[in-house]
Amino acid sequence: MNNTLKNILTYSQADFEKPLVTSFLRGNAVFFTARAPGKTTSNEDCLALLPFDNESGVLIVADGLGGLPAGSTASQLAIDSMTRVLHEAKTDEIPLRDAILNGIEQANEAILQQASGMATTLAVIEIQEHTIRHYHVGDAMIMLTGQRGKLKAYTVPHSPMGYAVEAGILDEDEAVHHEERHIVSNVVGAADMSISIGTTLQLASRDTLLLASDGLFDNLYMEEIVEIIRKGSLDKAAEKLVSLCQQRMQHPQQGFPSHADDLSFILYRLIP
Repeated sequence: MNNTLKNILTYSQADFEKPLVTSFLRGNAVFFTARAPGKTTSNEDCLALLPFDNESGVLIVADGLGGLPAGSTASQLAIDSMTRVLHEAKTDEIPLRDAILNGIEQANEAILQQASGMATTLAVIEIQEHTIRHYHVGDAMIMLTGQRGKLKAYTVPHSPMGYAVEAGILDEDEAVHHEERHIVSNVVGAADMSISIGTTLQLASRDTLLLASDGLFDNLYMEEIVEIIRKGSLDKAAEKLVSLCQQRMQHPQQGFPSHADDLSFILYRLIP
């Protein structure tokens, strides 16, 4: 393989019983994906951990849109396109940032060529040694928090509710209970798709990075997520996220968000 994309991890239509742990570049990653409790059809989420070389790589969460045809196929096409393009970029010595953008564009074309209305959201993190940059399309979210709970970065969902919260028109609680909370205004699989690109950020040794499908953010408030992931071991944090989300999905309680959905996330932290 000419030292290209060794040890890649991709998961499609998977149904984990518990989070998995792996080393990734200079850090550790814990990841989880499973279909909604009681769901009889396949998990429409996919995730991937793609090393590019010894110091750089990509983390991806893709969420095929429920209610549209072949959501699981759309998310799989996105992961396959990203994996293939990164492989080619390494061989051709194309910079990782360009490869990511090319991969998203090619994923969009591959899904559009199906001409079936399928679509997916996409959350991507580029890691270069101790720096990161995010890319996203849709309402899969990314956040970076410090050990003391400072929210250092987060993505704004490409949705009416996401924009309303960011503008201060709605608060988070109003948005998570809104009847239009699942309308997405930008997807991979649309002729007018756009990619949001973040600035380069330094990843401190005790920072925690999270990429997740909306199955997480539809069942937990952001402050709850930050409190769970900001300190302690990543595997324990991941187990708590899964447990609390599944509890909320299966046993709704007044005053707390609850929406049964496929759940996928990746937690990442540098090794001190």
